[in-house]
Amino acid sequence: MRRWSRRRAITSLTGSAMLPLVAPFVPARAAEKLRVAKVVPFAWTFTPLDIGMQERIFAKQGLDIEASASAGDAKLQQLLASGSVDIGIGSGPGMAFAAKGAPEKAVAEMYGAPRNMAVMVGYDSPIKTVADLKGKKLGCTTVGSLTAWIGQRINEKEGWDGNGIIVVPIGGMPPARAAIKTHEIDGYIGALEVGYKLEEAKEWRVITTATPFVDHFITHVIFARDELIQKQPDAVRAFLRGWFETIAYMKAHKDKSVEISAKVIDVSRAVAARAYDEQIGGFSMDGTFDPQAVTTLKESFIQMGLLKQAPADNVLFTTQFVPVKVSG
Repeated sequence: MRRWSRRRAITSLTGSAMLPLVAPFVPARAAEKLRVAKVVPFAWTFTPLDIGMQERIFAKQGLDIEASASAGDAKLQQLLASGSVDIGIGSGPGMAFAAKGAPEKAVAEMYGAPRNMAVMVGYDSPIKTVADLKGKKLGCTTVGSLTAWIGQRINEKEGWDGNGIIVVPIGGMPPARAAIKTHEIDGYIGALEVGYKLEEAKEWRVITTATPFVDHFITHVIFARDELIQKQPDAVRAFLRGWFETIAYMKAHKDKSVEISAKVIDVSRAVAARAYDEQIGGFSMDGTFDPQAVTTLKESFIQMGLLKQAPADNVLFTTQFVPVKVSG
């Protein structure tokens, strides 16, 4: 039987020389751009954003992430309120801003009890144990901050009424380091990995993490602007899938996670590995808001002077996006 080539067959059927067959051009769907800001640039608990971007986990969700960092809760809330960013990765106490009318809500619990926070003192300080902290001055970031509340919580748990830790608003790391060197304060409440970094340099020592003093809490959440929630809910869902798939990736790939996070927060791989071991278990795997932690958080709003009464849940957060189901 005579065999015809595809070209000869098409030529015969058309009665003329075959013209090149060109598939119609279908433009690829452009990735959806989301502007995402961390509350601070240096905390290990926020490095999943960088890991998810570098490993293209967010890209697989059809997202183009424009990442940035602010300088604390108040600044992050200003960025969200002004529409400068779409998504914020911030603190649980930052949810109080929604109760004050800020146009955003928490859309997922990101991190539970503050095992990522610690009390640190100078390397040569005579303070060795939690008991030695009684009556000492500990720096915190600002009045009404999570770090200030942790100091109050230690006083409460230790039964130190009126003569326990004295919390001193000192700001961020540069003023804290200077204040400890000049003995203006005895220690500082801040990010655990920072304590490990300065411990490695023999400048500070970590006395305790916050874990023994806070059983249930929401340390970090993911915020979204109300407008994004209402008009682009699928973008919120895509971001949350990317985030929680990144957490699953990190749990399965410690070495790569340590490598990337060490560069992001400028610490040694040894410090990043310690941070990983201490903190990886604190991440939520699906964003569900723990009711008991929500209750503790609301109590902290009043204790920190952020609010006068506990707000309703739907003022602070929405559950329409959780639990998040991931593929990995």
